Amino acid sequence: MLRHVVFFSARNRADVERLYEGLLLLTQIPHGRVEIGRNLGIDTLSAPVDFVVYGEFADEAELARYKAHPAYAASISIARPLRELRVVADFHAGLAEGA
Repeated sequence: MLRHVVFFSARNRADVERLYEGLLLLTQIPHGRVEIGRNLGIDTLSAPVDFVVYGEFADEAELARYKAHPAYAASISIARPLRELRVVADFHAGLAEGA
């Protein structure tokens, strides 16, 4: 299983809700399983992040199908101009040794 984690922050506080709405479009994509979460801000030692996109995919091919879906392009068209930060991490689940 491939896990896909993306952190977002809004450039302007006035755009936070619009950014969230744009990211929610990703949940319409039938490939993989995707959740959009608001950062609760419990850990104060970290850089500010507004949202987390968490996805689970069978493999890289399923992630590619997810990214090829029209809702992905629609989400990007909304989110890209509103975001300050976007950090992505992809990793294979269950590999304690990191292989």
